[in-house]
Amino acid sequence: MNSFRAFSLRLYGLVVVSLCVAAAPAVGVQFRAYVGTSTGRGSISQGIYTFLFDSETGKLSEPELAIELASPSFLAVHPSGKFLYAVNARSEGPDPKSGGTTAMKINADGTLTKLNEQPSFGGACHCNVDATGHTFLIANYTGGNVVAYPIGTDGKLGEATCNIHHEDPTREDAAELRPRAHSINLSSDNRFAYAADLGLDMIFIYELDAEHSTLSPADPPSVSVARGGGPRHFAIHPSGNFAYTNNETSLVATAFSRNAQTGALTVIQDITTIPHGHEGSKSTAECLCHPSGRFLYISNRGPDSITVYSINQETGLLSWVENEPTGGKAPRNFFIEPGGKWLLAENQDSDSVVVFEIDQETGSLSPSGDSIKVGKPVCIRMVPAE
Repeated sequence: MNSFRAFSLRLYGLVVVSLCVAAAPAVGVQFRAYVGTSTGRGSISQGIYTFLFDSETGKLSEPELAIELASPSFLAVHPSGKFLYAVNARSEGPDPKSGGTTAMKINADGTLTKLNEQPSFGGACHCNVDATGHTFLIANYTGGNVVAYPIGTDGKLGEATCNIHHEDPTREDAAELRPRAHSINLSSDNRFAYAADLGLDMIFIYELDAEHSTLSPADPPSVSVARGGGPRHFAIHPSGNFAYTNNETSLVATAFSRNAQTGALTVIQDITTIPHGHEGSKSTAECLCHPSGRFLYISNRGPDSITVYSINQETGLLSWVENEPTGGKAPRNFFIEPGGKWLLAENQDSDSVVVFEIDQETGSLSPSGDSIKVGKPVCIRMVPAE
């Protein structure tokens, strides 16, 4: 094991420990936050924005432009905290429709410096960096494929080493289906990657070879949700024994039991994400576990709310807690700060980030009264502020 990898693993271990004790009272820590945005369709955004966040008070500083970039929607932080990566809905290359990925250096003043770009081989919509810092993973909604790239010691992205297109040959209507890979997430032991495919109603399971930046189908290679559900994002319980997805189309949360040795998933529950009777357009967006493992949160566009569930620690089953309005329109995503005390909701269609305090006993949300204006916010990631 080289020194860089050893350092990354030690750092990752420290992060995992900090998350496991997140239920303890928060100690005031300043974080540097980065906001990925959509810059198209009349958006006032110019790229990635940054602000400071105080985990004791929940206060946000005024956002500033960290780097001008075309539609840097989803972001991922390198475990060293030195680099940031984005998937771009539009590439700055010769074929803007193909999408792209961007590697950036995080500067001491919070600004970002572009290192390099790579093509995404589809319409990229989600990304992650593995725990060793060797591999960058993306999911392409348009194209229905997942791609892996090696990361150099300088933070730059190498050429893609793995590009897997989703399919389900077991379905009679397979030729009519359109795969839509919507997210890719990693298990805490860094052995498995999970890709939610909205078009195929499946969660694909891959074994990760981080050293060589490749993915290979696990055994079993996938699990299906109810037909027409449309799984979008995916969250693994801190224990590793359970997992959850938000179904965008059906507005249903699906709970799974998880075999930590094989990565296999088994559906154990479906539960609605919105109160009955809501009329009009509606879809879910984000799905996150609280760092303590006691609660699950799912955002709903249309109802413009976040649903809170409590998680049974023995069975993984969900129980309804509340449905809290986000104070804006179309909460595309949200972020739970590492201490588990605050939730930051990103209202994409009202250009706002709104702070909520999390009740540590019930998981319920209360508006803190603090918010900032950011054009078309899509994704928030944080690093400790220097």
